[in-house]
Amino acid sequence: MGVGKASRTGAARRRAVPWAVLGLWVAVLALVGPFAAKLADVQHDRVTDYLPASADSTQVAKIQERLPGGESTELVLVYHRDGGLGAADRETAARQVEEIAGKHELSGGDRVPEGIPSDDGTTLMYPVVSNEPGTDEKLRDALVEDVRNTVRGQDGLNVEVGGTGALATDAGKVYDSLDGPLLYTTVAVVALLLILIYRSPVLWLVPLAVAGIADYLSMGVAYGLNQAFGTTVSGQSSGVMTILVFGAGTDYALLLVSRYREELRRIERPYEAMAAALRGCGPAVIASSGTVAVGLLCLLAADLNSSRGMGPLGTVGVLCALIAMLTLLPAILVLLGRRVFWPLVPAFGSEPEQRRSLFAAMGSSAGRRPLTVLATGAVLLGALALGTLNLPGPVKQEDSFVDKPEAVSAMETLARAYPKRGTQPIDVIAPQDRADRALAAIRDARGVESAEKGRSGDGWTEITVIAKDPPQSAGETATIKALRGGPDGELKDSYVGGASAQQIDLEDTSSRDTKIVVPLVLVSVLLILMGLLRSLVAPLLLVAAVVAVWGAALGIGGLVFGPVLGFEGTDPGLGLLSFVFLVALGVDYGIFLMHRMREESLAGAEPVTAALTALRTTGGVIASAGLVLAATFAVLTNMGLVQLVELGFVIAVGVLLDTFLVRTYLVTSASVALRRKVWWPGALSREPGPAGPGQPTDPPRQPERVGAR
Repeated sequence: MGVGKASRTGAARRRAVPWAVLGLWVAVLALVGPFAAKLADVQHDRVTDYLPASADSTQVAKIQERLPGGESTELVLVYHRDGGLGAADRETAARQVEEIAGKHELSGGDRVPEGIPSDDGTTLMYPVVSNEPGTDEKLRDALVEDVRNTVRGQDGLNVEVGGTGALATDAGKVYDSLDGPLLYTTVAVVALLLILIYRSPVLWLVPLAVAGIADYLSMGVAYGLNQAFGTTVSGQSSGVMTILVFGAGTDYALLLVSRYREELRRIERPYEAMAAALRGCGPAVIASSGTVAVGLLCLLAADLNSSRGMGPLGTVGVLCALIAMLTLLPAILVLLGRRVFWPLVPAFGSEPEQRRSLFAAMGSSAGRRPLTVLATGAVLLGALALGTLNLPGPVKQEDSFVDKPEAVSAMETLARAYPKRGTQPIDVIAPQDRADRALAAIRDARGVESAEKGRSGDGWTEITVIAKDPPQSAGETATIKALRGGPDGELKDSYVGGASAQQIDLEDTSSRDTKIVVPLVLVSVLLILMGLLRSLVAPLLLVAAVVAVWGAALGIGGLVFGPVLGFEGTDPGLGLLSFVFLVALGVDYGIFLMHRMREESLAGAEPVTAALTALRTTGGVIASAGLVLAATFAVLTNMGLVQLVELGFVIAVGVLLDTFLVRTYLVTSASVALRRKVWWPGALSREPGPAGPGQPTDPPRQPERVGAR
């Protein structure tokens, strides 16, 4: 009687728990739903959202926002005719500029901007500065569009609107276009891969839907972080967060579903089978996601706003994916039962189809000649890493678009027509009580063509400087550094900013951040791996492997970005961001392999057998996970910004290298060659001693299986 009652109680619990989990998720989504919808409202792609937090150019941008009228919108109207401008062209330009001055508040009061002709007579440029939009990006975009609609060329007269304001508007259009296409493309890629992997008309929908729910949750949490701590939310960071949710979340789903399918063959009830699957692969999934999260949080030490903001948002994406895949996904799968696997339903008591494993064949080659395989792979990765020598220099603002917008075309026209003259202003912010002395010092500085005072307020005065040399040239760079000068000059308490100064600060800060964040990531990941694997050699092996992957992936980028894709430069933050992602995600997969290898060794397997068994049993599911993750990051290569294309390419290539070369061949062959030493100084590194007389040996432990057999 008691047994029957206990049985009924257990059955009721099995039915209630999945429904309770679903109910909890409905409540959570109802709670975060209003906040998730607001994430787009706090997403900004202003200059200050990407610049270094402590740099001169950042201080200039922030002070300009506080000056009367707020942030300046700087435009350049470019009138050009190949055969030379005629009198009618100049009249058209003057009339259109006067119309703009009548419709909008321009800096300089009622004065209409004067045109600056080129020496060859083909081009006329009008610098136009307005404080009318302030810091409102929508008003800035409206101003740019209205100016573009006002200035029109005819009969061969070409008219373009450039300048930093127009460039910001064109960049904003690209970022605005990321959300929809990025999400839809990611979902389509993941769906296609899941259909091919599962070969089921139904099963692929479950992890995809759960990943979508996790993405929605991450948006709500990201909004909360922004409101509570002022976390920077940009188009780049929110896009990468979505990629991580779908990529990492699908990886965790693949591991869990694979183990669940296996348990269904030996456990009759889905609830108990799912519990066994969670016990089996849950610890490794949690450890690997924790490693990724810790690696991303190291970006908080970066001074570059765009990098520092990506750390918490990426962490939110990974943790939301983890929580959803370990709670919501199991609940849905249990409620759907075995039929969700149709037509390949894992029947209770059945045996899986035995097939020759590709990874078993790979492992056997690594097992037969481990040192040869290891040396060959190391030489190959080293050769690929040499491609980093071919990486183009830092990308200029005008080269950061895949498809050339009007603002970039205008800048190119100016560069041809004014080859020896500055065509975009350098902004200097000086203390208001010393503005006149600062202005005199600027006019006397080397490389300065002209300088004029602008707005004053809040204790500061704005000075607009035009350099003698073209934008982002060596001469203009020298001028900016001269203006920043030493501590004893008239400009000692002033800040120097503007588009070119921002590029200088981006490059300098990226170099500084790399020197700080890279060691921090390496130490953090090593400590986690040492605690998880209880070894020093195995963690060092995994970290060395992923660092080699990073170098090789960057090298392949060097062979592709310029020669194949025609990119004129490399994003200054590419090295750091790709390092953080590839090390964190690469170690993520290494954990599954080494965790299984350690469990096999604890069960009494010989070192070579443990290594090859770990590869054979985890290879298929982790290869599938690697393909999904690489494909999701590859989606970024379809975006319109060079920095996103480069980041997506390097990470996707790196994940593929790690999945099919480094983890499969190099880590396995190194483990075979090192044998028990791979676990040094832990207990597994010592040879097991013989059992004493009359002392029976303990039966071997059954390993915790991460992948499918």
